[in-house]
Amino acid sequence: MRERLGVTGIGVVAPNGTTTEEYWAATLAGRSGIGPITRFDPASYPARLAGEVRGFTARELLPSRITTQTDHWTHMGLVAADRALADAGVRPADLPEYEMTVVTASSSGGTEFGQKEMTGLWGKGPDHVGAYQSIAWFYAASTGQISIRNGMRGPCAAIATEQAGGLDAVGQARRMLRSGARLALVGGTDASLCPYGLVAQLSNGGLSTLSDASRAYVPFDEKACGYVPGEGGAMFTVERIDDGRGAGERGPGEQGPGEHGLGEHRPGAPIYGYIAGYAATFDPPPERERPPTLTRALTLALKDAGLRPDEIDVVFADAMGLPHADRAEADALNAIFGPHKVPVTAPKTMTGRLYAGGAALDVATALLSMRDGVIPPTVGTTDPVRSLGLDLVLGRPRERTLRTALVVARGFGGFNAALVLTK
Repeated sequence: MRERLGVTGIGVVAPNGTTTEEYWAATLAGRSGIGPITRFDPASYPARLAGEVRGFTARELLPSRITTQTDHWTHMGLVAADRALADAGVRPADLPEYEMTVVTASSSGGTEFGQKEMTGLWGKGPDHVGAYQSIAWFYAASTGQISIRNGMRGPCAAIATEQAGGLDAVGQARRMLRSGARLALVGGTDASLCPYGLVAQLSNGGLSTLSDASRAYVPFDEKACGYVPGEGGAMFTVERIDDGRGAGERGPGEQGPGEHGLGEHRPGAPIYGYIAGYAATFDPPPERERPPTLTRALTLALKDAGLRPDEIDVVFADAMGLPHADRAEADALNAIFGPHKVPVTAPKTMTGRLYAGGAALDVATALLSMRDGVIPPTVGTTDPVRSLGLDLVLGRPRERTLRTALVVARGFGGFNAALVLTK
């Protein structure tokens, strides 16, 4: 039997909840975190809405040395990682340092930190640019800081595949776990709600310019007009579960003998779910005549998991919110499952698209859905395009026994990724 990789801890920082359970309660209640941008004055920009993380004060959660040296995106990654470890009951100091790995995803890097330093450069000159700019902006900053903070010195990585990054990070962590690491901290966060960051996002032409927060991001809807950006994401602890038994098969306090002795300090640690299948593909350039490859990514992920399409209980859609992109995703899902054959949801309509943090947050949401037997709703979409053939979960949660979930993600530039989770 192939060893299983179990998610044992979750940490979330999101626009509609700064902890895992706050986020989950808000998501089931349909409470959105999308609203007017407050971080700066957006009046001169065509897009003025975002999913900002409110009520998150890094200096209250992290040492001042770290907050001074790093960007807001890394602050959220560090806090989410701390919470994932605490949720799993893992003390990194108790584990061999070279057998722990960190893999994070980022699509923007430290743009807010960079904005501050560029302002200093422009207004005061090069002597007013801090030395930490050289490391705070870098895509690997969160991986490095999480590794240093927790003494995790095994092979580490950073992934930059935009919205697909949260799934690609899981795929990379899986390779490391299968190569000998015993625990991985994996996931993604992003934070680019500053003038510099917003201009960069506007360049792809996908942002919604509506001012009505309830209708600005409505994927698969007749009036879909783009998406709303957001910040935040999720981190997970993933461990090898070698004994072939799930959490539900343990007695109280019983430690699975194949869990590499992670310690008596975490007896009976929950296993939210297993990483059963993963695949990634890359679309050809638009001017080529070859077809897009999302369908292939879904097919390969199911094959990797050893599951048939009719064994998938729910799909967490990428849901870009652009009519042509929504149709492409629906076509791919219908090619695999057939029309109206599987429930499809996009709870990211309550947070905006978080880029590298978005797919990671979808993974957390899918795991919580399987835990509680409920599919969260797609909020805002009220007039779905019937010809898309999707069984969208709209308006309110749908109770259902969930044993499997498929998470779909696409990144700007042609990245596709699919992840299969099992209970």
